[in-house]
Amino acid sequence: MRIAVGADHRGFPLKQQLVPWLKLQGHDVTDEGTTQATSVDYPDYAAKVAHKVSNGQADRGILVCATGVGMCITANKVHGVRATTIPDEYVARLSRQHNDVNVICLSGDRLDEQAAQRIVDTWLETEFEGGRHAIRVEKIAQLEHRECEAVE
Repeated sequence: MRIAVGADHRGFPLKQQLVPWLKLQGHDVTDEGTTQATSVDYPDYAAKVAHKVSNGQADRGILVCATGVGMCITANKVHGVRATTIPDEYVARLSRQHNDVNVICLSGDRLDEQAAQRIVDTWLETEFEGGRHAIRVEKIAQLEHRECEAVE
């Protein structure tokens, strides 16, 4: 799977652990930065990853900041992105089964490497159920489309 990964300075240490691990799992990973632990603006990195997912350059995206919240807010501004914060494996599973989430946002402050790996594994391995959930995801897409038209 093609996965774009990005982080701000608070998510940098966890990102540095996840990228090589994902590559060892056989994924095609692009590291969108940051490349250091000095202060940066999280929207810059969230936008890079979200646009890769939106335009089809990546199948999925993983973002890491202090809480995951800022990254999530930013990523959801990009057309076609369905991002959420993921605190545990339960939410990771349901976010895929019910919402077809294509970008996850993790807390670099609250998750250790093993917990993050379990969450990412669950999220990557879980399929979208479709059915009644597809109808709901389509309603989200229609709302997004209408909002884009209203701006034009």
